[in-house]
Amino acid sequence: MLELREVIRAYELGGERAGVFGVSLAVPKGCLAVLAGPSGSGKTTLLQLAGLLDLPDEGAVFLDGQEVSSLPERERCRLRLTRLGFVFQAFNLVPVLTALENAMLPLQLQGLAEDEARRRAAAALDRVGLADRLHHRPGQLSGGQQQRAAIARALAPDPLLVLADEPTASLDHAHGGPLMDLMAELAAERGTTFLVASHDPAVIARAEHVFRLADGRLIEEEHR
Repeated sequence: MLELREVIRAYELGGERAGVFGVSLAVPKGCLAVLAGPSGSGKTTLLQLAGLLDLPDEGAVFLDGQEVSSLPERERCRLRLTRLGFVFQAFNLVPVLTALENAMLPLQLQGLAEDEARRRAAAALDRVGLADRLHHRPGQLSGGQQQRAAIARALAPDPLLVLADEPTASLDHAHGGPLMDLMAELAAERGTTFLVASHDPAVIARAEHVFRLADGRLIEEEHR
């Protein structure tokens, strides 16, 4: 479903060359996959390439069989809005909006009628266990609830691929495990593909596919 072919993205960091160098990987549809490795291994760079937030210097990114990294920016923006979902480490919920309004945002940006956007956002929040928190603002939610709201926002547009950058980093162990269980369940139920960047052993243990990185290169691939 997602394929990166010999991607190279290099940049200077602290006077040294960093990035990813000749990485190829393929993520099947409807699975939970993890980019694993220490800080500086290239996880976030690959996630940004997969999410069309950045472009490779060399190589190509394919989504659902289509080469997408060479598309014009307008078309890449459309794909980010309609086919990709993003879950950020710091949640990135709009603090003045309720959970429901946050989940409605990507749908409204797509131009959906308000009633339909509200229905789909409420359904996504219900699926992640927040049906009783629709009208709570982020400051009224726990860390685990905020992360679930962020997942609901990513899922509401029914994306092909959800990309999550260290999604358990702001959560304690009691919340991190259930969050990964939820992602695995959603992958199995909805056929949504999750690609998660993490160095958390508990996250890595929950994945069906693990791509281990070091110094910007893929060093090991595990299928479970």
